[in-house]
Amino acid sequence: MKLRIATALVLSSVSALACAQSSVTLYGIVDTGVEYVSHANAAGDSVVRMPGITGEMPSRWGLRGNEALGGGLSAIFTLESGFNMRNGTLNQGGRLFGRQAWVGLNTPYGALTFGRQYTMTFWALSDADLFGPDIYGGTASFDQYLPSARSDNTVVYKGSYAGFTLGATWSFGRDATGTGNSPGQGTCAGPTAGNGPTCREWSAMLRYDRNGYGVAAAYDQQHGGPGAMANMYDGTPSFDFSNPGDTDVRIQLNGYGHVGNLRLGGGWLGRRVDTVSAATPNVHTDQFYLTASYPVTPALIVDSGVYHIVNSRDDARGTIAALRTTYLLSKRTAVYLQGAYLWNSDKAAYTVSQGGGGTTPAPGAGQLGLMAGLRHSF
Repeated sequence: MKLRIATALVLSSVSALACAQSSVTLYGIVDTGVEYVSHANAAGDSVVRMPGITGEMPSRWGLRGNEALGGGLSAIFTLESGFNMRNGTLNQGGRLFGRQAWVGLNTPYGALTFGRQYTMTFWALSDADLFGPDIYGGTASFDQYLPSARSDNTVVYKGSYAGFTLGATWSFGRDATGTGNSPGQGTCAGPTAGNGPTCREWSAMLRYDRNGYGVAAAYDQQHGGPGAMANMYDGTPSFDFSNPGDTDVRIQLNGYGHVGNLRLGGGWLGRRVDTVSAATPNVHTDQFYLTASYPVTPALIVDSGVYHIVNSRDDARGTIAALRTTYLLSKRTAVYLQGAYLWNSDKAAYTVSQGGGGTTPAPGAGQLGLMAGLRHSF
């Protein structure tokens, strides 16, 4: 009898220890509403709809796991799925875990992870652009890769020390599905024998954060490959990007800080698309942004932002002014009202909404976007 009791106590202790050393967390965001967009086609018609991709934040659910292995070493993983709230389908090109799918090891010297992951473009931008992946976030309106900068087949290192964070990624084949990463840019699944640079992507970041302030710099380079296209999102057609020597580079410098309760963020984003073919002119764009966030009360938050882009090759310029108010009903549930206006230059046809396509205006047309929505986190 005593032996059975002792055995039960030992097994119970081992089970409790195992639970204490490992965990799996289910989490998610459910966000949707109704939006109005003016001049949503070449004829100048407006549209009222439920957006399919994002509201204040893109809807998703995920699993995050951690197992302590001893000596400061732990195994970690994340599986995260994005979905369309208006019809229940999967986003990110129909991938089951299109937002993130990776496993790795976390050490006192940083984390090394493998799978489909964010590039350093995402991590550098996340604190400076306070609108982020919002439906009217200007960086996304001018370059749809930015708020969801991910790549397939990727090895990532990220580590922090004394306020500094160093990160780097290497992808052997950046995008097997195409529309899930950057609409209109085709697919670029991976290298071919004898041509290693095909569809390769790498990125690097250095940032410093301390006492509510921070600065960041990042570099992100994509190589072309079979099926790949380049999209400038200004209304001009996507163009061929299929040579492994073609490069699409994004460079950014940004920062954020506080003045009392006011949070400010801003920066510069440069994109350089250079192709081997003389028949395809190189394209360079520069984007500038300034954003702010202020808690009027503990439950009411007001955000604003101004974004501007210049594309010299296409003689295209765009400016977006955005305003968002969020009211917190609880720690997990909020309602919001937001709007943005886009000014297009004569030859530009950027769109203000990132709600799922179908809102490209005529060149030179301005656009007004308005949305009321509900967000719940779990």
